[in-house]
Amino acid sequence: MEKHRIYTMSVASVYPHYLAKAEKKGRTKAEVDEIIRWLTGYSQQGLEEQLKNKTDFEAFFADAPRLNPFRALVKGVICGVRIEEIEDPLMREVRYLDKLIDELAKGKTMDKILRKPAQA
Repeated sequence: MEKHRIYTMSVASVYPHYLAKAEKKGRTKAEVDEIIRWLTGYSQQGLEEQLKNKTDFEAFFADAPRLNPFRALVKGVICGVRIEEIEDPLMREVRYLDKLIDELAKGKTMDKILRKPAQA
């Protein structure tokens, strides 16, 4: 089976689109970076290295220091597909990131975007 095209694209090639989407709605690069760091566990320096090295999405997520265990709390529809129904684990990771950037652009607070489990 052939890999989806997004897997071989560099994160650096898509990153400006994430920034543009967020900045168009008055959000910041710092917020975009915080979302990516929350999701993947990269440090700011690690994220910048991945962008500089033009790492593709497949390697970016495979090499992520610590995928956030609360990312499964990200639910909803992105690109017409329910995230929780995506079977391909890598595609799900990519869509988590897309959804979080969408939420940022839609004006959600960072506290709501960066999921935490409900308090008992």
